[in-house]
Amino acid sequence: MHAAPTSTKTAFDGIRIAIGVGGSLALVVGVVILVWPGKTAVAVTALVAAYAIVAGVIYAAIGGLSRTKGGWARVGHVLLGLIFIVAGVIAFTSLGQTAVWLGAFLGVLVGILWIVEGIVALSTLSGTGSRVWSIVFAIFSIVAGAVLLFAPLWGAMVLWMLMGISLIVLGVVNIVRAITFGRMQR
Repeated sequence: MHAAPTSTKTAFDGIRIAIGVGGSLALVVGVVILVWPGKTAVAVTALVAAYAIVAGVIYAAIGGLSRTKGGWARVGHVLLGLIFIVAGVIAFTSLGQTAVWLGAFLGVLVGILWIVEGIVALSTLSGTGSRVWSIVFAIFSIVAGAVLLFAPLWGAMVLWMLMGISLIVLGVVNIVRAITFGRMQR
């Protein structure tokens, strides 16, 4: 009869630990982003470059070693693998420049997405019960998207800093959740 409370306590402790570790990691990463934004962007770029090389090797191996795929599928996998490897190697040769390029690319991408989102919001005005809020959203979305298109690096840096702030806030909240988790069930 005493096994159920012990297993429940163990489950709660496991969840608390997971939430606490996740919150602590988020807090640390958020602080690091805010303290060293450029260095963390370069570190993330290095992770992306390493991923590209590993993925490239895997794709090339699938193409080279597969006996069940047809010739074009095998050639396609090998070519895709080589493209990934070359992209990863190029990224590693100049991580700082690649980080800037990725920041500009993401800034432009988010800018385009926000403009399209604003246009879509305007195009659905007849089907919504809150026309005023849809118009306000569309205007802000289109303006924010245009700002990102005209200043993608600035926009990417602002988004990077917001991510750092968000990680700090979410990390602190999860640490508090971990400390208080399961108190009512015990």
